[in-house]
Parts: sequence; C-alpha cells; structure tokens
Amino acid sequence: MGNKQKTIENDVTLSGVGLHTGNQVTMTFKPAPVNHGFAFKRIDLEGQPIIEARADYVVNTQRGTNMEKNGVQIQTSEHVLAAAIGLDIDNLLIEINASEPPIMDGSSKFFIEALEKANVIEQDAEIEEYIVIKMKFLVVRSY
Repeated sequence: MGNKQKTIENDVTLSGVGLHTGNQVTMTFKPAPVNHGFAFKRIDLEGQPIIEARADYVVNTQRGTNMEKNGVQIQTSEHVLAAAIGLDIDNLLIEINASEPPIMDGSSKFFIEALEKANVIEQDAEIEEYIVIKMKFLVVRSY
C-alpha cells in the first residue's frame, strides 16, 4: 500500500509585505480535495482566477519563481511551495489578494509554522508516484 495524499484540516491566514511590490498582502492556506495539487487563487481580481503551481506556467525564475496563466501572475512563490512540499502536503489552495506572497523573514519558516497550525491530515487517496528512469543533463555556459 502506498502513501496517502495530504492537505490541511483548517484555514490559516498570514499577512505581510510583498518583497518586490511592497504591497500589503493577505494570504490564506485552505484545504483542497484529493488530486488538486497546489494552486493560487487571486481573490483581488475579478473572477478570482486560479493559477495552478505547474512548471508550464513558470515564465521567469530571475529574483523568484514567477508563474502566469491567462495574463494573471503569481510572483516569488518558491518559499510558500517549499513549505508545503517540506511538510509532505499534496493538495492546497492558496488564496492571495496580491501578485506575490508576503516575504515574512525571507525564508519558509512562517509558512511552515502556519501550515503546522492548520493541522496536516491524510486524505483518502494514494499518492501517484513517478519514477525517473533516465535523465539527460544540459550544460549551460554564461559569459
């Protein structure tokens, strides 16, 4: 039997300032159903668009991991996503009222503490694991 997917039991909210925008930001972690993955919901925009945290939505990695879907952006998402991954969370909805999460102290510490307070729980579905059997490496030189 494999490992079970996980989410959080309760909503938890953090507030702070966006690193690059300087805007005041409120972000709420919310439980998500099985097979949902991670997604950001821009509650400050009409229609409250959702940007799934997927590699094909990454548009820039300079000064942060920035995603865009249908013209809607999420900036500097890496510390939030690292916290969720570090806690073995698989499904999470992240409601946010700006284009980037609050910087907090510049690490994932406050996001981890908030997610732990929200109580990580198992869900009734197994994790689908991918096994890499062959890798290719590309060497890039910068001058």
